[in-house]
Amino acid sequence: MKKSARADRGLYPEVRSTTVLGVVRNGRAALGADGQVSFGNTVMKHTARKVRKLYNDQVMVGFAGATADAFTLLQRFEEKLEQHRGNLQRSAIELAKDWRTDRYLRRLEAMLVAMSVDQAFLISGTGDVIEPEDNIVAIGSGGSYALSAARALHGNTDFAARDIVEKSLQIAGDICIYTNQQIVIEEL
Repeated sequence: MKKSARADRGLYPEVRSTTVLGVVRNGRAALGADGQVSFGNTVMKHTARKVRKLYNDQVMVGFAGATADAFTLLQRFEEKLEQHRGNLQRSAIELAKDWRTDRYLRRLEAMLVAMSVDQAFLISGTGDVIEPEDNIVAIGSGGSYALSAARALHGNTDFAARDIVEKSLQIAGDICIYTNQQIVIEEL
């Protein structure tokens, strides 16, 4: 996660938090996140909930970054889902377009993962909407650790999507100091 302009000026410590991981496998989707919120080198909360179900429980989202910014984006994304009758890809693209071009949204410091039972997307404020080839997506401070573990488990085991997410987040929690073992997983 990049530093905020305020953190660059030394006004606030850099907020680092979150590992979010999503896996789509065999017609099932699982999205999980740890619960740690860190402020500088202090753990502020252990049980934050960073994954949600939206649009009649047909779409899951997870967020990393500034919490207020993430909630603003979640609200906008939910509006896009309603507007496009649950079309995940179109909603993700429309959110990314707004995020990149809207003066207010452009300043938001967060990332989103959005998933259904057959698609997964990473959505960023730079206008990126990335659909991973292997249906495994991760964001946040421990995202690369969880992604590596998930790819290894996906390629070498018959684990279900939920089991891959759970084990991979545990591995990330063992490695990343900004990730804990208080894991919340949602499934479709």
